[in-house]
Amino acid sequence: MPRDLTRDFHDLLERGRDRQLRLAVTGLSRAGKTAFLTSLVDQLRHAGLEARLDLLPAAREGRLLGARRVEQQDLGVPRFPFDRALAALDDSPPRWPEPTRGISELRLSIRYRPRRPGWVGGDTRRLTLDLFDYPGEWLLDLPLLEHDFASWCRAQRFDGERAMLFADWQREVADLEPAQEVEESRLAEIAERYAEGLRAAREAGFSDLQPGRFLLPGELAGAPVLQFFPLPGLDAADPADLERLPPESLYATLARRFRHYQQYIVKPFYREHFRRFDRQIVLVDVLGALNAGPERFEDLSRALSRLMQSFDYGRRSLLSRLFAPRIDRLAIAATKADHVTPEQHARLTGLLEALLAEPLKDLRFADVPVRALSLASIRATEPREVDHRGKRQPALRGTTLEGEEALLFPGEVPERLPDADFWGRQGFAFTAFRPLPRDGGALPHIRLDAALDWLIGDKLT
Repeated sequence: MPRDLTRDFHDLLERGRDRQLRLAVTGLSRAGKTAFLTSLVDQLRHAGLEARLDLLPAAREGRLLGARRVEQQDLGVPRFPFDRALAALDDSPPRWPEPTRGISELRLSIRYRPRRPGWVGGDTRRLTLDLFDYPGEWLLDLPLLEHDFASWCRAQRFDGERAMLFADWQREVADLEPAQEVEESRLAEIAERYAEGLRAAREAGFSDLQPGRFLLPGELAGAPVLQFFPLPGLDAADPADLERLPPESLYATLARRFRHYQQYIVKPFYREHFRRFDRQIVLVDVLGALNAGPERFEDLSRALSRLMQSFDYGRRSLLSRLFAPRIDRLAIAATKADHVTPEQHARLTGLLEALLAEPLKDLRFADVPVRALSLASIRATEPREVDHRGKRQPALRGTTLEGEEALLFPGEVPERLPDADFWGRQGFAFTAFRPLPRDGGALPHIRLDAALDWLIGDKLT
């Protein structure tokens, strides 16, 4: 039997025996996917030695024996750069790993002892864990599948600070008419102004940005499929009149490219990757949005709500597990929990749940197991106390990205969605820190073991 067919048959058999799991690590840009994956692999590789996994029963009970990297299933997908990421963290001074710029994958073989060894399989068993990482920017394209070109144009927002960020593009499109003809070079120029606006908005902390491939085009850079943009002024247009416009018109050209983008960029990405997942963790930089202000916080909420609607959630029978997998367990995590003092962690989790209140209601109604938590994949601070007006106050100690030692209290995380009073007094501002130096063992973290228990713990019993 050819090697590829042998591997596929083996994977099918292992899934049937419930010994293979596909875990998607997803989230928007700067949510910390690379840090999460690096720490997850590092902890599992240290299992039985210096792993910090007290909240994972298999590790706490001494049944988790370790993990090693093995050849992944899809040889056409780049391997997650674990060694390069670990080298950055072990540098002097330590630095954060570079974010991944495309799809990556890593396969682990996890060895453990079951609680009750059976007649078949001996005293130890193996779980194959496939880890998948995707650029946050590309995830934002999934909601495009719910639109045609006209409805997508109407859904785009260019008010508030966005208006300034997209000012150059808006000047370019101000006088355009749907029925006019526009030459190719002119379309490319306007599309580039729009892409510049998207990049500026991302740097300014906005999240709800489409199309995502405009931000990380990869091999599609310069292709006509990435040379379209929203056409303003369609609210009053008759849809039937728009559809009757000739093929060479501006509207018809942009609509044709939008449909091509949906059909040949977005759909294959969803079909070939997201539909294969068993479980998923969605990482959210709630603190970054709080730091950036009300407009960006609302933008994050909108982006996450749209994103959650695009995933395929639901319980599975054995047959559907083998032939039509869907995500059957979900974790939603607020990252960078070490950037606030420990007594704020419960508030951070509560704020995350409030931010995703509507998607969480839908998931629980569909009986999809979901857990919200706060974590720090790799610690960057240590909790301390300081004297303030005769009282002991919580604080954080760490090293800023510029190399300065800092001892500070970043502020209180609101217990619910922030209101005008919170924004008016600017009650929160956190500092970005370097990762803590490693002491030779596994990477320090906060509640990564709780996330692991939720995502894979039931497979290690």
